[in-house]
Amino acid sequence: MNRKNFSLLTLTVLIASFWHPASAQHETASDLISGERAFRQYCANCHGPDGDLIANVDLGHNNFRQSYTDENLVGIIMNGIPDTPMPPTPRVTDEQASMVVAWLRSLGEREEGMSGDPVLGLNLFSGRGNCMGCHMVNGEGSVLGPDLSSIALIRSSAELESSLIEPDAIVQPDSRFFTVQFKNGEVITGRLLNHDAFTIQLLDSDERLRSLDKSELQTWGFTTPGMPSLAGDFSNQEIADLVAYLASLRRGAAL
Repeated sequence: MNRKNFSLLTLTVLIASFWHPASAQHETASDLISGERAFRQYCANCHGPDGDLIANVDLGHNNFRQSYTDENLVGIIMNGIPDTPMPPTPRVTDEQASMVVAWLRSLGEREEGMSGDPVLGLNLFSGRGNCMGCHMVNGEGSVLGPDLSSIALIRSSAELESSLIEPDAIVQPDSRFFTVQFKNGEVITGRLLNHDAFTIQLLDSDERLRSLDKSELQTWGFTTPGMPSLAGDFSNQEIADLVAYLASLRRGAAL
């Protein structure tokens, strides 16, 4: 595994009750997120974002070259495998390695226990989720948020799920939101398009393009995006359905 940073993914799913102690102590969503982040930082450059770049190894589906306990995997992450390309990872702590294992196990459990239905996901996307209120797909919807027409070409299923569960964890540069306050007290929030030493351009909440002169402003800065987490209002299965739909969005995909 390589210690170079890689783009972060976040995925929060439940760990099955039969797991070994190394992962059982990290069953919270926060711990799984930390494990996923550690994987992206230390492991993904060699194993890939989904853990399947090494021949005969698919970490995301818990397919290893031989059977390993959680304790075995923690040891491999920290100490490597002698006489193989798998090096030790001296900067990773025992706790981080355990979280990585817990996250990898959770991926395998999710694959075995739940699959999404893209048709049901579409119904949620355009219905109860009200996703079209911010996002556009194939010319339909809003331009306030990112266009999702080809989102599956640039985001993995794990990234898509993490964006639904913890949308503020990773924000793409073209999805950053900005809040400005005029000297008269008026406040505007919108998606930042550009800014320089003198002006700010953003798309406000009414989807209007605004070009603002900084000399007229009292304060300005980045703010939390308006997308809420779906973890509290949608079941795990419904989130899986949404992910399945989003994962089907490629060039020419139709609603």
